[in-house]
Amino acid sequence: MASTTKLQLQEAVKDAMRARDKQKLGALRLIMSEIKRKEVDDRCEVDDAAVLTILTKMVKQRRDSFAQYQAAGRADLAEQEQFELDLIADYLPKALSESEVEALIDQAIADTEATSVKQMGKVMAHLKAELQGRADMGQVGAQVKQKLA
Repeated sequence: MASTTKLQLQEAVKDAMRARDKQKLGALRLIMSEIKRKEVDDRCEVDDAAVLTILTKMVKQRRDSFAQYQAAGRADLAEQEQFELDLIADYLPKALSESEVEALIDQAIADTEATSVKQMGKVMAHLKAELQGRADMGQVGAQVKQKLA
């Protein structure tokens, strides 16, 4: 079964073509090409979880590029990266607040009965399914480490 997010993206590509919005169309095609590449590599149709992973990776890449372009004084390229970042973020689930993330971390620590940093992997594995695409896993890892220390 096709991913609903993928179907939404395909419709957005068609809408951008009808509206003759070249900037949006280019960004959407970039997303679709990443999804297609993943499908070809895995030899199967991607599900929503895989699309979410792809979009999360693309957001991270855009943030890094945006920061580098700003540091280099390339406002034109930084603006393009920001546009793509905003467009991709529209297809990601709503981000969780700090308090929601902290509550989930506390719950995961309790569920896994983790008491030291050595058991951080168990906690992170428990959290990954719930937080993927809804929180920065790097920051979550730092918070888990701090709570277990």
